[in-house]
Amino acid sequence: MVDPGWYMAVAAALFTIGAVGLLVRRNALVMFMCIELMLNAVNLTLVAAGRALNDINAQVAVFFILVVAAAEVVVGLAIIVSIFRHRETASVDELSELSG
Repeated sequence: MVDPGWYMAVAAALFTIGAVGLLVRRNALVMFMCIELMLNAVNLTLVAAGRALNDINAQVAVFFILVVAAAEVVVGLAIIVSIFRHRETASVDELSELSG
C-alpha cells in the first residue's frame, strides 16, 4: 500500500506546476488548464486525506467539486472560444482592454 504522504507530494507538485503555469503563461486557454490542474491537485489531496482517515465525506466532497468543475469548464471554454472568434487571439494582455 502506498503511503498517503506520497499522494500529498504528488498533489503538491501538481499544484506547483499549475501555479507556475498560471503565473508564467499569457494564453487564456493555458491559464484555464493550469487552474484545472490546481483544482485536481486539491481533489487528490482530499481523496488521500479521506483514505488515510478512513472517512468517505472527503470523497463525496470531491464528487461535488468535480461536478462543479465540469460546469466551469463548459462555461469557461465557451467564453474563451467566443473571445477567440471575435479577437482572433487568446492572449490575456490584449484582453485586458475589455475591462472597460
